[in-house]
Amino acid sequence: MPSSSSRGALPEAVTAIQVLDPRFAAAAEGAGPLECLCSGAAWSEGPVWMHEDGSVLWSDIPNNRMLRWHPEQGQSVWRDKVEFTNGHFRERDGSLLHCSHGRRAIIRTRFDGDLSKGVDELLVDRYQGRRLNSPNDVIVKSDGSIWFTDPPYGIVSDHEGHRAPSELGL
Repeated sequence: MPSSSSRGALPEAVTAIQVLDPRFAAAAEGAGPLECLCSGAAWSEGPVWMHEDGSVLWSDIPNNRMLRWHPEQGQSVWRDKVEFTNGHFRERDGSLLHCSHGRRAIIRTRFDGDLSKGVDELLVDRYQGRRLNSPNDVIVKSDGSIWFTDPPYGIVSDHEGHRAPSELGL
């Protein structure tokens, strides 16, 4: 695995943007070459911008960790053993919502000025008394209501969660 500060270039064959859908052509025009900023994740999902320090957080689900990239510090592990978090969303107050496949829940992290720490609280892990499957993506509507998906990805194996039967019948 590359060091936490590594920045590697993509192979020559993928440095130019190849437009597969003509509707994207205007957005890609003049975009220039792609640059690989981070590597070493099994697969990455759920990126979220942390405007306070100019970093990006995201999940490396099978490796059960959240990664961070900062323009001066490069890539690092932000949190380890995060119970297979996936989708993330920043709330208006700066809190960070996480979809946790492992806990089968939506978790909120509240920060008190230090983005490297935070206090987690369980928001929801059940519907009509039955455990959720494995929340995957989350968003907050303008009225403050929280919307999320709940597919079975995290309970069908131990690869990105903990194998378990669905209590919701899905």
